[in-house]
Amino acid sequence: MLDGIYDLFESVMTPHYSNAEGSQRIAERIDVHSFDHRPELEGARVAIFGIMDGRKSGDNEGCSEGPQRIRECLYKLTPHAHWQTTIDLGDLRPGVTEADTSAAVQSVVSELTQQGIVPVILGGGQDLTTSMYRALEPFGKPVQLVTLDARLDFGADPDQGTSRNFMNDIILHEPNYLFSYTNIGHQGYLTDPDTLDLLEKMQFESIRLGQAVDRPEWMEPTLRDADLVSIDTGVIRGSDHAANAFSGPNGIDAKTICQLARYAGLSDQLKAIGVFEHNPDLDNRDLGAQLIGQVVWHILDGIYAQKSDYPKCPLSEYAKYVVDLSEIEQAVTFYKSGKSDRWWMEIPYPGNKNQTHLAGCSYEDYVEASQGKMPDRWWKIIQKLN
Repeated sequence: MLDGIYDLFESVMTPHYSNAEGSQRIAERIDVHSFDHRPELEGARVAIFGIMDGRKSGDNEGCSEGPQRIRECLYKLTPHAHWQTTIDLGDLRPGVTEADTSAAVQSVVSELTQQGIVPVILGGGQDLTTSMYRALEPFGKPVQLVTLDARLDFGADPDQGTSRNFMNDIILHEPNYLFSYTNIGHQGYLTDPDTLDLLEKMQFESIRLGQAVDRPEWMEPTLRDADLVSIDTGVIRGSDHAANAFSGPNGIDAKTICQLARYAGLSDQLKAIGVFEHNPDLDNRDLGAQLIGQVVWHILDGIYAQKSDYPKCPLSEYAKYVVDLSEIEQAVTFYKSGKSDRWWMEIPYPGNKNQTHLAGCSYEDYVEASQGKMPDRWWKIIQKLN
């Protein structure tokens, strides 16, 4: 299907900008699908594409026009010094039905990821995260999913899938290959306590807005382990991004969302990432589109700066630290990368100590273990392995 992938896309016009400052623009570096040119996919590192379908976004349906506005703001930015081959496939043609669009997204993401190309998706509705998730099934491996959202998208009518309850489809999908799910940035007054209880019972997690904003660096290990990342622009506070019908006075600020986006891109496990629900109908002077363009810039910056750490290199290349927690008769093995100074910890499967799971962690987790206390991160992960 890879040869015919462009049949699913509308070409886009590359904007032209004045060059009064004398700096280069991304528009001059990115290889764009235009009416007379189809970029070569072989050898590409990243493929950007838009999805102009917001039919399941409820009051935010104007997000169907978001991709082009984001693209125009992204293209005027200065390209990265360590630029790698990046193509713009254009905008995926909306299907006759929402199911048709979903199937097309799944097909495209599946083809790209199996070729080692990272799709960066400009949405459209966040319900299409489900299609991205299903696209990873051919890998035959457990998937670690991270969403950034002010609300937890569960509940409502299970027969009416929307951007507000798409997680139902992922949780209930068969076969079930979802190993872990973490949401970053939920706001307590927008969250049903029963949903939080449900997540806890399923060994999933949601990190509150306050923690994400106060210590964004603590989010790095979670994003480092992610195979799939989905960002709802409604997670950003309204004063920084009003272009979402569900934006509110609280949320992640502009600086922090860019920082988290770079952490996501830095993940050597990242297979696909989407930024959804930007609604240009609600955007004053394209300030929201400018921010989302910068978010995408930081995603690319992270991807280009990946260190080829785990799982792309053997553990023998890491410094190894073993901490013996004698009080609970458990030794914890930590690994530190000499290339990135990032840390991992090795967690044995209960009942099978010959099989282990390597999870991203922080230096603070190592210090905590060195002081005789098992890190919370260790406990949370071993519960998932049961």
